[in-house]
Amino acid sequence: MESRAKAAGHAVHQQLIVFPLGLLGTAVVFDVIGLVTDDGRFASASYLMIAAGVLSGVVAAVFGLVDFLAIPRETRARRIGLLHGGGNVVVLVLFAVSWAIRTGADGNVPGAAALVLGLVALVAAVGTGWLGGELVGRLGVGVDDDAGLDAPAQLTTGVAIHRGHAANP
Repeated sequence: MESRAKAAGHAVHQQLIVFPLGLLGTAVVFDVIGLVTDDGRFASASYLMIAAGVLSGVVAAVFGLVDFLAIPRETRARRIGLLHGGGNVVVLVLFAVSWAIRTGADGNVPGAAALVLGLVALVAAVGTGWLGGELVGRLGVGVDDDAGLDAPAQLTTGVAIHRGHAANP
């Protein structure tokens, strides 16, 4: 099932999810490093990464919703998509709460509750990421209908590039 939202021939949701995953995962790592080293700079960086991760997660979710709505009802893909999307909403809410409760703290250093929320959200993100992989890798959601090992590159210009030769489809 091809994605309904594409940029340069590729699913936008799949392009965007790397930002919230990377930012939010790294924020948790920085919180732990800051806690172990007692270096507030890591907490400050984590604070900013969570804000950017939640915002970029909301943008990625919009494109994920566009693709989800195109999945036929009563399919395994629809059920997995609901778990994936709903789980990611929970992940974003947990990180947003973690961010909010550390706002205004001395150097935005997280307290125990903020740390636990971040860790729980990260574990949940691993699960929802696996579900996203299931959607794409096993169920073919967001994969071009003509995908294959020798499929030509298809850019938005309509020019296909196959084995080093340009051709109009």
